Amino acid sequence: MGKLGADLEPPANVDELDVVDRYGGDATTDFGAPGAIPDVDRRDVSADELARLVRLQQAAWRAFDKAAQGARGKKLAPAGPRGGGRELEKIREHAKGADIGYTNAVGGRVPGGEAADSATVQAAFVDAVRARARGEVPDRGPRGGVRWPARFAIRRSAWHALDHAWEIEDRGGR
Repeated sequence: MGKLGADLEPPANVDELDVVDRYGGDATTDFGAPGAIPDVDRRDVSADELARLVRLQQAAWRAFDKAAQGARGKKLAPAGPRGGGRELEKIREHAKGADIGYTNAVGGRVPGGEAADSATVQAAFVDAVRARARGEVPDRGPRGGVRWPARFAIRRSAWHALDHAWEIEDRGGR
């Protein structure tokens, strides 16, 4: 198997991009995160497509781990004009906590909850999105809450991992 994304050809300019849908923003999108679930993310996912999406998710987690490893023992610069920002271990805990939340959002559970290590959290997330994609987890939870589709959960978690990898690199963890 070739390198993930090796066949990706970025557009030469913005005119080559196709906008396929637009959604209104909210507090989540103010941070640049996917906040609304696009219709495309509600479509069924084939086993092959799900395998591809899981590989992309795992690549995002590896990028986060690589950035965090590169920053180990370094003081990160303050974040943005207001200063502040989390230190590396707080960023790692935040990312893990978010993936626990994302696992819950698709209808899964992380054994050990917050006490679980990152590998356990990531395995539980992948198991949950696979079960959700196979239709083993209903669209609504027992109290009526709408669960995230597998495709959206992967998009959101991958975005989050990459966003914090770039934050670590930007703040001096390269």
